Amino acid sequence: MSLPPEQKSEIVAKFRKHESDTGSSEVQIALLTERITQLQDHFKTHAKDHHSRRGLLKMVSTRRSLLDYLKRTQLARYKAVVAALNLRK
Repeated sequence: MSLPPEQKSEIVAKFRKHESDTGSSEVQIALLTERITQLQDHFKTHAKDHHSRRGLLKMVSTRRSLLDYLKRTQLARYKAVVAALNLRK
């Protein structure tokens, strides 16, 4: 259940900081958010898929760690990512 290459390149292009950026915190957070959203839709029809649920929880934890790092080091970039991805209500 990975992202299609076209969708992944669109996300990377939207959140990268420079031309060859593919691994910055913002890009990683955006990619994880998209995969988490896809898995949430998957669980609406497959409620008993506990193996994928474990992967979802690991992704949420990884995203939380990246967000904490970004908040601790560069608050402005953190706020921009949270606003762009609508992570906070």
